[in-house]
Amino acid sequence: MADFLTGLFKSAGPKLAIGAGLGGIGLLVAGMIDRPAGKGGEAIRPAPEPGEAVAAAPAEPHPVERSRSQPMAVDPHALAVKRVLKIDGPFRHGDYVWDESGAPATGPVIITIDLKAQTLSVFRAGYEIGAAVILYGADDKPSPLGAFPITEKDADHVSNLYDAPMPYMLRLTNDGVAIHGSDVQWGNATHGCIGVPTPFAKKLFGVTKLGDVAIITNGRMLDVSKAQVGA
Repeated sequence: MADFLTGLFKSAGPKLAIGAGLGGIGLLVAGMIDRPAGKGGEAIRPAPEPGEAVAAAPAEPHPVERSRSQPMAVDPHALAVKRVLKIDGPFRHGDYVWDESGAPATGPVIITIDLKAQTLSVFRAGYEIGAAVILYGADDKPSPLGAFPITEKDADHVSNLYDAPMPYMLRLTNDGVAIHGSDVQWGNATHGCIGVPTPFAKKLFGVTKLGDVAIITNGRMLDVSKAQVGA
């Protein structure tokens, strides 16, 4: 078992690593997420499909709605990371950090979500300004993989599918996937959405606009090997 968990930590990448998922094996660990800052995991290099338009760094004024099965392609040049936040110690469910000091006041915003590491990071102009532990879709309602633009923002949204509050909602797909405020506790899951602590969701809501892109992966991360650590 120890060898298995060690392998799982390595597979998640050294920047954001989790002891285990929300399933059975996760119940055997403490539910902490170790995030040694300033090292790179497997780099994200999304390749466009033949004939598919590639998203530029600036947000689209009227982003096209997409379903879970229709992720967009992303320009790799838009994914360059210049700084990551310094986060010491374990990163537990419900934890988040937000620090815009030293980051440009304006610039394209990209959100990265790693389901394996159960973490979300938000970058502005290549500078990480926030990170949080997340909830994601359970096995019967998994969160989709790929890049999706924000197509709707609603600070007081209530789900019409589940009649549940989804504060500071950022819609990613037209079939029920969004980032929103949640009670992020160990063992909880969503119906495919990405749940973040509600105070973090409020901050994320404030810095994003329609067309900003969220990239959801399962163990692949941005290359931060050349990024500055901390302010």
